[in-house]
Amino acid sequence: MTLAMTLWTAVMNVLCLPLHLMHALGLYNIYKRVFPMCQSRISITYNKKMHEQKKELFRSLTQFAKPGGRLTVLEIGCGSGTNFQYYPAGCKVICTDPNPHFEKYLSKSMAELLVDSILAKHHRWPLLDPRQPHESVDVVVCTLVLCTVNDTPQTLREVHRILRPGGAFFFMEHVVAEPSTWSYFFQHVLQPLWYYCGGCKATRETWKHLERAGFSDLKLRHIQAPLPFVIKPHIVGYAVK
Repeated sequence: MTLAMTLWTAVMNVLCLPLHLMHALGLYNIYKRVFPMCQSRISITYNKKMHEQKKELFRSLTQFAKPGGRLTVLEIGCGSGTNFQYYPAGCKVICTDPNPHFEKYLSKSMAELLVDSILAKHHRWPLLDPRQPHESVDVVVCTLVLCTVNDTPQTLREVHRILRPGGAFFFMEHVVAEPSTWSYFFQHVLQPLWYYCGGCKATRETWKHLERAGFSDLKLRHIQAPLPFVIKPHIVGYAVK
């Protein structure tokens, strides 16, 4: 299977040469303008299919608020704000996303979901930024983002830095399938094309990075999401600093 997978991945890379060339010439940046519109629509479908899993995951958010204080949540890669509906009333949300073209869709989510419920502040910073102070938030939230970052360990180090002691990192990410499955085979074969269509990597073993990230407690589950096979394997849970 390994030889066949390598061969077909090479074939796919050849077929994707025009896309590789566009990316090398910087022409693919137009995708940043189109992606928010596509993502905001796809996220509605994703939320419908993953509603129960998200509801169960975020049910634990309030236990990480400081005694007598307001829960402070930093969401990295907030996109169009589709997670806001799962946040408890009265919490403070700092949302960051490096793509400025999400702002229109994010503002719509704020208007629909956050009025008199959540204080939200949006920054067009990188996913994590040195301007965010050390140990400054109770919770960091990240859903379908670690598949896109260039350096997963560094991203998790930054998460660890900005969380207060006893705070938690909540995640929901699609990951690579079991090596013995056809899903694993096609995830690798289709990855060159998936990078341009999905904007991320479907072949990451993100749970291994979480296990090595230095959290004091890791609650992590592997699940099969009701989604297409490329992004069907998911990990869900939270890690406590």
